[in-house]
Amino acid sequence: MRLVLASASPARLSVLRAAGLDPVVEVSDVDEDALLAAIPDASPGEKVTALAGAKATTVARRVAGPRPGAVVVGCDSMLSIDGELVGKPLDVDTARRRWKAMAGRTGDLVTGHAVLRLVDGEIDRVAEGHATTTVRFAEPTDAELEAYLATGEPLAVAGAFTLDGLGAWFVDGIDGDPSNVIGISLPLVRRLLGAIGVSPVDLWAHRSG
Repeated sequence: MRLVLASASPARLSVLRAAGLDPVVEVSDVDEDALLAAIPDASPGEKVTALAGAKATTVARRVAGPRPGAVVVGCDSMLSIDGELVGKPLDVDTARRRWKAMAGRTGDLVTGHAVLRLVDGEIDRVAEGHATTTVRFAEPTDAELEAYLATGEPLAVAGAFTLDGLGAWFVDGIDGDPSNVIGISLPLVRRLLGAIGVSPVDLWAHRSG
């Protein structure tokens, strides 16, 4: 049984590898903006879970031929702050505004998860859910913020920060699961795997020595 990660996130891949898995990476081509536009009144958890489900389903259908017995995991993370749900800032000006707004405050990092099990190339079981971790942001100086923005790291991650990279210098603490902030909640994924009849130990990569 092979795990397929429906995400291009190197952080998610790193978390899974550190936890004993060796996922195959397949990136979906889901139109996230269109999907979110179709569910404007959904809660943050419902929105990220819908995105995760769409990504996992797209990838599951793509790999069903070559990997008819795979388990597919899809994720999507966004930061909820002041009632606004934000993803990757993509440009420096947006990231700067985000940091000015959240410095010294708290926000909720919400990650949707979808786990699909293929049997004989067909989607047989599906389990979905979301995890929320509260993040307490520090107050970087203007010079520190500009240096951080110049690295490019905050442009490609939800909420414009990381917990496992340079952004960790500017996080005072969290309340909840740290792996969720990185992008994939291992406790939640374990429960979702159980719901489709799989244990993480079934997916551990075999190691020699």
